[in-house]
Amino acid sequence: MSENNNKKWYVVRAISGKEKKVKLYIEDEINRLKLGDYVSQILIPTEKVYQIRNGKKVSKERSFFPGYILIEANLVGEIPHLIQKTTNVIGFLGAKKRGEPLPLRQSEVNRILGKVDELAESEEEMNIPFIVGESIKVIDGPFNGFNGSIEEINEEKKKLMVMVKIFGRKQPLELSFLQVEKES
Repeated sequence: MSENNNKKWYVVRAISGKEKKVKLYIEDEINRLKLGDYVSQILIPTEKVYQIRNGKKVSKERSFFPGYILIEANLVGEIPHLIQKTTNVIGFLGAKKRGEPLPLRQSEVNRILGKVDELAESEEEMNIPFIVGESIKVIDGPFNGFNGSIEEINEEKKKLMVMVKIFGRKQPLELSFLQVEKES
């Protein structure tokens, strides 16, 4: 008995930082109670953020809408109750006191899911935070701690040509975006 045509997207509010636990718990309950026909997807919109730690590029997932979880479901019978009584769940977004949870409009769903897909696709995309002539400080590599100015920017390779003063002489260095930071 598949009731796919009645599924809509709902937003569940959870305690920020507990989204993954809530998602796992709801998925476990749905599997345990064999309610997979009614709940098809549980998403936590995230984006990848890159940082340099100890000379290594580290990517970390950050919640795009902290405290919110998207659930595609047909909210029949016990399902809304099951979701609402989950630990760390605050409730459905848009639901009045004891009222029906309000589904997202399809246009909103497309916008959010489009953003999620876009973020997944552009995981290596980084905005170009530098401009030619700007002063920077090297924060990684053999020239860590040196200051310089940006001569040119290669967006494709995410590299900068930086002029650094070494022993009183200007020296050009090719550095990645992640090896430098703006001088404050």
